[in-house]
Amino acid sequence: MNKRDLILIGGILIVALIAFVFVQMNQEGGAYVLIRVDGEEVEQYSLSAEGTYPLNGGTNILHIEGGEAWLTEADCPDKLCVHQGKISKTGQVITCLPNKLTVTVYGAEESVELIS
Repeated sequence: MNKRDLILIGGILIVALIAFVFVQMNQEGGAYVLIRVDGEEVEQYSLSAEGTYPLNGGTNILHIEGGEAWLTEADCPDKLCVHQGKISKTGQVITCLPNKLTVTVYGAEESVELIS
């Protein structure tokens, strides 16, 4: 590698970092999470309603606190959904593929109609 290659790589990394920071700063905080099982909307919880909620017949446990949501337990073998961490910004998603479950954050201005 020569000096020009290093300058090019450094420039690309700086542009990527600036883009990442810009996206993170402009992302709005969410108002609620929508729970889908096998693609069907089944539950909706406000991010201001703190508590612990069993999902999908108890296969996953959702915890909401301080405007953030995360899965604390899952009966899937790899537990990747538990390790995905906390979500609170519009568009963030936690996915549990073995249990066909998604938890998606939506903003207040977005409307999703649940049909039971």
